Amino acid sequence: MGVRKLKPTTPGQRFRVVNAFEELTTDKPEKSLLAPKKSTGGRNNLGRRTMRYRGGGHKRRYRIIDFRRDKFGIPATVKTIEYDPNRSAFIALVVYADGEKRYIIAPNEIKVGDQIISGEKVPAEIGNAMPMKNIPLGAIIHNIELKPGKGGQLARSAGTFAQLMAKEGKYVVIKLPSGETRLVLADGMATIGVVSNSDHQLVMSGKAGRSRWLGRRPRTRGVAMNPVDHPMGGGEGKASGGHPRSRKGIPAKGYKTRNRKKYSNKFILERRKK
Repeated sequence: MGVRKLKPTTPGQRFRVVNAFEELTTDKPEKSLLAPKKSTGGRNNLGRRTMRYRGGGHKRRYRIIDFRRDKFGIPATVKTIEYDPNRSAFIALVVYADGEKRYIIAPNEIKVGDQIISGEKVPAEIGNAMPMKNIPLGAIIHNIELKPGKGGQLARSAGTFAQLMAKEGKYVVIKLPSGETRLVLADGMATIGVVSNSDHQLVMSGKAGRSRWLGRRPRTRGVAMNPVDHPMGGGEGKASGGHPRSRKGIPAKGYKTRNRKKYSNKFILERRKK
């Protein structure tokens, strides 16, 4: 892991900090695990814009990731560590003993040639996946299933991890990256270790053009709009704004938007830190 600060040979390079990509071993993805990915530009099936400030960007192909890790008892060897344009984490191509190839979210410290395995009772080593009821307390985990068999949904982005705190009947208590502590079904799968590319948060684009490459268009501030367009718009000169709020009038700071009757409230033991 690491980042590089470039010499300021141009204005765009002056503040740019790039990922060194030291862990990556190839730049050619596995063709059998690629799928087309159509860019929407923020438009729905009627061609109407439903999301602002999206469009353009480099063409991408989707990498089919195995979030379920449901190939039990068959060891796999890590063949490559690769970049994925659709996520902040790196991915690893693994080849199972029966010849099948799959992509997984690459954990930190995993290397080409390492062996990983999924199963009910496997060693609690980096990259191995198992039901949370069999993972030792205090273990660092990622790619956590909320519903057994659905595939991992929690702690999948670069550098994130959760911690297994306790076991209570058919549930386990996990502490999430946000600081939230919640109950999750113990039969759900999770993978041991921290997600790769933890230096992702240190990267700085250096220029607006790099945002355009990622498909992000310039965002207009609410205070720069007219009153008809935004609650914070209008006013003479810069004497405008008022309380920070969204375009639909929902306050931005301290206002609770979570439904009090949401079904998952009973599973949350401690809310995330504000």
